[in-house]
Amino acid sequence: MLKKKLLVAALVAAFAAPAMAEETSPFSANVSITTNYLYRGISQTGNKPALQGGFDYAHESGFYAGVWGSSISWLGDFGTANNAGTEFDTYLGYSGEASGIGYDVGFLRYNYPGDYGSNLSANTNEIYGSVSYMFLTAKYSRSTGDLFGVANSSGSGYFDLSASYDVEDAGVTVGAHYGKQTIANSPSSDYTDYNFSVSKEIGGYGFSATYSKTNLSNYLDPQGNDLGKGTLVLAISRSL
Repeated sequence: MLKKKLLVAALVAAFAAPAMAEETSPFSANVSITTNYLYRGISQTGNKPALQGGFDYAHESGFYAGVWGSSISWLGDFGTANNAGTEFDTYLGYSGEASGIGYDVGFLRYNYPGDYGSNLSANTNEIYGSVSYMFLTAKYSRSTGDLFGVANSSGSGYFDLSASYDVEDAGVTVGAHYGKQTIANSPSSDYTDYNFSVSKEIGGYGFSATYSKTNLSNYLDPQGNDLGKGTLVLAISRSL
C-alpha cells in the first residue's frame, strides 16, 4: 500500500510540474496514466486504469539500467491468498548499432510484492535480445525460471515483431505489433497477441490510443473480466 501511495504522489507531482528544458543528464524518468494496463495483450488490472512510472540511467557507452512500476489488480488470480497490487520491474542491458542495425540485450526481473500462499511466487526473471532496422524491431525474451508462477515453465519464450513509423506531416507515430507467447511444458497455454497504435506529443505530453487483441477465448479472471479480449487503451505520458 505504501509503494502504491508513493507511486501516486510521484505521478501527481510530475504531471503538475512545468515542462523542463532538455538536458544531457544520463538520468531520466517517465510517468503515465492508462485506461488499462496490458502486458503481452492480457490485462493486469481487470480492464481498469493504471498508474505507472519509471526511472532510467543510460550511459554513453550503451549500458543502461532502470526501474519501472505499475498498479495492478491480481486479487484471486493466483489463489485466494494473493493480494498483490503493484508490479515493480528492474532491468539492465546494453544497446548499440552496427552497420545500421540496432541491437539490445539485457536482463529483466518482474517483482510482485504480496502474499501468494506457500510455494507459489509470480516473480519472474527473463533475458532478452532484439535487433532493429529502420522502423522494424524483432525481439525474443526467455524466462530463466518459472514464468509468473506457472509450475515447470522455465524456458518459456516470447517473440515480438513490431513496427513504428513517424508520419512527419501529421506529427504522429503509428505502430503495429505481433507477439507469440510459448509456455514451456504447456503448449495448450500458448497464445498470440497483436495491436495497432497511434501516438502524438503535445506540449511535452504524449497521448496514445492502442487497439489490442489476443487469440484467447473467454480468458476470465475470478471476477469474470475477460482479460484477453479486444480492447482500446488510451494513455497520457510524460518524460522528465
